[in-house]
Amino acid sequence: ESFLSGSNTLYVEEMYESWLQDPNSVHKSWDVYFRNVNAGAPPGQAYQSPPSDVVDKHLSVQSLIRGYQVIRGHSVAQLDPLGILDADLDSTTPPELMLNSYDLGESEMENVYQLPQTTMIGGEEKALPLREIVKRLENSYCRSIGVEYMFINNYEQCNWIRQQFEPPGVTQLTDNEKRLAWERLLRSTKFEDFLAKKWTSEKRFGLEGCEMLIPGLKTIIDCASENGVNSFVLGMPHRGRLNVLANVIRKELDQLFCQFDSNLRKGDEGSGDVKYHLGMSHQRINHVTNKLINLSLCANPSHLEAVDPVVQGKTKAEQFYLDDGNGEKVMSILMHGDAAFSGQGVVYETFHLSDLPDYTTHGTIHVVVNNQIGFTTDPRHSRSSPYCTDVAMVVRAPIFHVNADDVEAVVHVCKVAAEWRMKFRKDVVIDLVCYRRNGHNEMDEPMFTQPLMYQKIRNHPNVFKIYTDKLKQEGLVKQSDIDNKLNEYEQICETSLESSKEISELNFRHWLDSPWKGFFQDVHGTVDLKMADTGVSEDVLQHIGKVFSQNADLTIHSGLRRVMKAREELVGNRVIDWALGEALAIGSLLKEGTHVRLSGQDVERGTFSHRHHVLHDQKMDKKVYVPLNDLYPKQASYTVCNSSLSEYGVLGFELGYSMTNPNSLVCWEAQFGDFNNTAQCIIDQFISSGQAKWIRMSGLVLLLPHGYEGMGPEHSSARPERFLQMQNDDPDHFPESITGDFVVRQLQDANWIIANCTTPANLFHILRRQIALPFRKPLIIFTPKSLLRHPLARSSFDEMLPGTEFQRIIPENGPAAQNPEKCRRIIFCTGKVYYEILKERSDRGLVEDVAITRIEQIAPFPFDLVQAEMNKYPNAGIHWLQEEHKNMGFYDYCKPRLRTACSWTRRIHYTGRKPESAAAAGSKAEHLKQQKSLYDDAFR
Repeated sequence: ESFLSGSNTLYVEEMYESWLQDPNSVHKSWDVYFRNVNAGAPPGQAYQSPPSDVVDKHLSVQSLIRGYQVIRGHSVAQLDPLGILDADLDSTTPPELMLNSYDLGESEMENVYQLPQTTMIGGEEKALPLREIVKRLENSYCRSIGVEYMFINNYEQCNWIRQQFEPPGVTQLTDNEKRLAWERLLRSTKFEDFLAKKWTSEKRFGLEGCEMLIPGLKTIIDCASENGVNSFVLGMPHRGRLNVLANVIRKELDQLFCQFDSNLRKGDEGSGDVKYHLGMSHQRINHVTNKLINLSLCANPSHLEAVDPVVQGKTKAEQFYLDDGNGEKVMSILMHGDAAFSGQGVVYETFHLSDLPDYTTHGTIHVVVNNQIGFTTDPRHSRSSPYCTDVAMVVRAPIFHVNADDVEAVVHVCKVAAEWRMKFRKDVVIDLVCYRRNGHNEMDEPMFTQPLMYQKIRNHPNVFKIYTDKLKQEGLVKQSDIDNKLNEYEQICETSLESSKEISELNFRHWLDSPWKGFFQDVHGTVDLKMADTGVSEDVLQHIGKVFSQNADLTIHSGLRRVMKAREELVGNRVIDWALGEALAIGSLLKEGTHVRLSGQDVERGTFSHRHHVLHDQKMDKKVYVPLNDLYPKQASYTVCNSSLSEYGVLGFELGYSMTNPNSLVCWEAQFGDFNNTAQCIIDQFISSGQAKWIRMSGLVLLLPHGYEGMGPEHSSARPERFLQMQNDDPDHFPESITGDFVVRQLQDANWIIANCTTPANLFHILRRQIALPFRKPLIIFTPKSLLRHPLARSSFDEMLPGTEFQRIIPENGPAAQNPEKCRRIIFCTGKVYYEILKERSDRGLVEDVAITRIEQIAPFPFDLVQAEMNKYPNAGIHWLQEEHKNMGFYDYCKPRLRTACSWTRRIHYTGRKPESAAAAGSKAEHLKQQKSLYDDAFR
């Protein structure tokens, strides 16, 4: 009775269920016991002690099975094609897999033991001899496939995975599948051979050593296509990229081969990029399923894993526009290197977006090209975790390790991964354990640092030869088949190479990863430089303002009721503050059918509690109201979502989202502006230079709170100097023509737009201008903190009506402007410091002596308006004033352009803080001292 009522209840239940199905499947003692119980005997009387330690032995066998499943079966799998490294870098045999750990030995090997319901190794059999149990466990978990899944706390999912790997013969392929894998492997291998033969001294970051990536990817696409997916968004590093473009995306080979011609002239504006960074989008028939699919490989820089969140954002956007709320039509596939997968933090950030409601893509298939080395670094010195894939455990993603030299194991694992994703809509990782036949690139010498590994590699046959020999032995391919297929593909490559010689220029627009069909006038990307009106009618402004001031039937916080009442009063008076200006811009775009998405940390409320786009009921959990989604019956959707505490990953995600549809406004807001520097890679490599490198436009908006208000070094500056340093306009060149469509032409030539608005109306117009422009440019806005509630930072409805527009500068309009010849000083500034200087000027009685002009659009620089303003004050000294330190802020960008605007005939004086290393003072007292000095210098 003690035994039956203790921790062995589950075991007894399993015995009973097995007995019900077949009384002969359990030990005789159990058969007697269950017959007695069914006859009505109490458990204590029904029980007859089995032979000595039978129960203990059965439990030991169950523990052994669990040891293979849970703990270390994968750790002794034969994963390394070279046979050098152990699967998890540990050369010892785990005690969990040793029979003597469970008091089992040779004497028990022929004993038959009941199989628990948590294993499928028996197939149709319910009990097996111990020798056969161990053999089947070894076959399932310790051969070419190592499975990690028992950390998943979902019984259905664990059982499903067991079903894919444990039943006898489950990993076997059909003859047709074997032949298809072989043909795909042939093309993967011979593509690299052809490149190596024709361009022996060119960097191409070949796939030699992991040629099975191509058949594996194509298997994933086949399975997903069969299950309804018709659009695949891919991201990958440089290794094997050309092979993926050629054999998975199916880029024309002549377009690939011409990239090796160093004499071709560039056919597009911008810098372009190296061949192994380029992406493309292509629609084709999948021949296995005979279905039309779209494949998009995102362009990316050398910065490993940076493309991961970009791919996820693009995938999410495609799902949104296709109304694919469960990821049934659009899917992402990410490829990684082993060292980067474990070493780059953005991998972790991207994983943590995978199950968030407004970021999930409903499952990504991750394929790690694990060549067991990071450039020159041994994996034992590049990670602390047993596997490079351990990061995936944070989201309970199953991990399938597989020896890349076992073709059929790779194909099976890829099928299982695709089926997992389609069934459970969860991430899954394939660890493709392989090797790198050459150095980091084809010119690199790996023997310097990995002599033993590369001695082994030099004598190791490639996987195509290994598999060809296997299929020849099985009679599935003949030598004549092999020769014909090899000659056929060689001829395809030679013909394409000859065609490539007819190409006279490189056109990177042929490599677009996110083409916007119908957005431009023609295939050459020509645009009409007319810009739509950004003004909005009075009735629309009033309607949006009133709805934005409502709280529906929610019981909202008393403090928020005051906010809503104040908004309502402002609208009634035809006046807006910062929050209303932003809301009116968003709401009017939604009315016009433009989808708007605002993402970032705490954006729903706003860091400074000014936005309140999501209202929460104070009495009912999860009852919320989004006024801007309740404006008009047929309006576009507004997504406003608090993100995870990530900048790198989330900004990359929003960039990817913005790439999909030009008729959308996608905004990312930093909690504080200086936090953007943890996303510097996305800003530098994608946003500022994406169009120059990849002909890729984006209208992404960055909202960066900025301003010196005594909050210390980390919460003051959004580092405008860094953005301005990357601006592509020439400081020494005054535009040749500043009439007609100059404003739009200047924006078109810029790599991005940088603004520091001081009025809500200007914020309203610049946000709407993002959609009104006939092209797309990233927009960087340094947003205020104190101005959110400043009584002077208000605008009238009159400044937003039809015919009004964004003001690139706001000139002086006071007494100094009435008599400009007598004005002694003109101060150019930007941002909230204007209001502080305005008050100081008034307090000091200098309103006729000093003119103050605000530059709202910093870049591209408004040369024409600044020149006119300088000419207006011929006798005034010209000062640039800023609250940032001299080596920061806007000074270094604006000074040479101010000099160019006055034809280098007048001196530009600096007013502001002295150079420093920290962005701002740490003490409030020092901040106030510096502010006073700034005011004194401005009017000295």
